[in-house]
Amino acid sequence: MGEESTRAEADPLGGRGGRRSIGQMIVVGLIASAVGIAIGLLIDWFPTVGSKQAHKIDTFWDVLIICSVPVFVLVTTVVLFAARDFRMRPGQENLDGPPIHGNTKLEIVWTTIPAVMLVALCAYALITLSDIEKAPAAGNERQITATGQQFAWTFQYNEGGKKFSSTQLYVPINESVKFNVKTDDVLHDFWVPAWRMKIDAVPGITTHYRVTPDKLTGPAGYPVVCAELCGLGHAFMRSTAHVLSKAAYAAWVTKMTTAAAPAAPAGGGGQTAAVDGKTLFTKGETSTGATACGGCHKLADAGTVGGVGPDLTTAIKGKDAAFIKTSILDPNAEITPGFDKGIMPANYGQLLSPAEVDALVKYLQEVAAK
Repeated sequence: MGEESTRAEADPLGGRGGRRSIGQMIVVGLIASAVGIAIGLLIDWFPTVGSKQAHKIDTFWDVLIICSVPVFVLVTTVVLFAARDFRMRPGQENLDGPPIHGNTKLEIVWTTIPAVMLVALCAYALITLSDIEKAPAAGNERQITATGQQFAWTFQYNEGGKKFSSTQLYVPINESVKFNVKTDDVLHDFWVPAWRMKIDAVPGITTHYRVTPDKLTGPAGYPVVCAELCGLGHAFMRSTAHVLSKAAYAAWVTKMTTAAAPAAPAGGGGQTAAVDGKTLFTKGETSTGATACGGCHKLADAGTVGGVGPDLTTAIKGKDAAFIKTSILDPNAEITPGFDKGIMPANYGQLLSPAEVDALVKYLQEVAAK
């Protein structure tokens, strides 16, 4: 007992090292914090930055790393040093630990500092949120309605009083766009990772967010993702966002409004470009954007391997044109065994022109007859 009492008096911390251990913890903690912060800031956590809002959100992320890494390092360092200095040693199996009372000042410090950090970070988050949601000057914002439906996105435009829809998203660079997000069936979530903004599409209400794209995209564009589990085809509920120069966007609007205009009567000089059904099936090059059937359907003739919908190599074998057309325009009319209603969007009659529907039917009928 005398030896234990003497050791406790010599080492008020109850372990080996005392103040030396505290000094070691401080040195290790500072080095580990510096290294951790450097690594955290160097890691490329997110996709490319594609909007003004994304810059502010990424900066907030960096601030969180700078604040959270030292806290993690502090807790981990104390735990590791405590495990080293206060571990049980041979001969101490039946001994009680030293009667150490808590340090009130230390408890106040480690309660106050995290509380202040949390309040400061919450205030910063609120300021950032308010900033990225701020509306631009009146009359200087474009509005697009994004509608989710199992399992596709449709974007409705109103440009100069002319309304049209697209299954791919096109926006001009450096212009604020307010998205009105809706759903025709279940809960979805509209998310473009490059813009860092996302919001739920909730049945019965319209949600909103605004974004200002500030980087032109190449042909691949940015992925548009549904970030809410919405059914069997959720993983394939993808589209593409294209950020165009203002001149290119104006040209695209002209093309879309012209495509949406009624066809010229026969003999009136109007011309309609030939539509290739196989291209529609594999690439989705339609008058309103992309509807690539091969993304969800497997078809040997087209070389597609989608697995959300039925394998058309066998599902349409021997079927006539009427059946195929009905399956495109009213997919719930007859369900292939093993699949459920609602997997295929029911709005292709709106997304495809009559000529595109006929070309797709013709191609699939040729495949079915082989």
